[in-house]
Amino acid sequence: MAKEGSGSGPAARRAPAGAAVLREDKTEAIRAAVFEELAAVGFARMSIEGIARRAGVGKTAVYRRWRSKLHLVLDVVSAVAAAGLPAPDTGSLRGDVRMLLEVAARALKHPMASQIIPDLLAEAARSPELAQALKTALHDSQQGVAAAVVARAVERGELPQDVDAHLALDLLTGPLYWRLLVVRDGLPKGYLDALSGSVVAALGAE
Repeated sequence: MAKEGSGSGPAARRAPAGAAVLREDKTEAIRAAVFEELAAVGFARMSIEGIARRAGVGKTAVYRRWRSKLHLVLDVVSAVAAAGLPAPDTGSLRGDVRMLLEVAARALKHPMASQIIPDLLAEAARSPELAQALKTALHDSQQGVAAAVVARAVERGELPQDVDAHLALDLLTGPLYWRLLVVRDGLPKGYLDALSGSVVAALGAE
């Protein structure tokens, strides 16, 4: 009988000859370094060298995983989109809207997000691939959350059947994006409560 760890049993798995074994801890270090580098220097000035230095790996470790900085950023953005945001279910439309606004405000106020998102949106004007990835991460992934919140509100009789889930997402994210990332102003006390009421009213809550 083969001993555990001997590698001689039928369950033993070996990488093909010449294949590089990609360590997950290095992959995660590189992904984290991408966010830090984007926040520090922006996409245009970001380099594989800088990412590797920040991650504590060699350039070859990055190139084994991604062939360019664009593909690296696309992968990181797509991973964020895949993680998603669970739709709240507080039992009321106003409660759900208030919770979503709280989570969104916290994310947009994060120092990295406040630097990275505007920079990537500007770069997306020159890169269709990046534009599509950002659309998926910043819009499509959140549209499902907004649709779920709207659907529950319709089931509870809080919203009419013909309410527009796309409008709901615009109302939920637009004011916060404008205030936190464009105007770069803070949120005064009671702002999220007032905004929640405005969103609910604009959607035609009964």
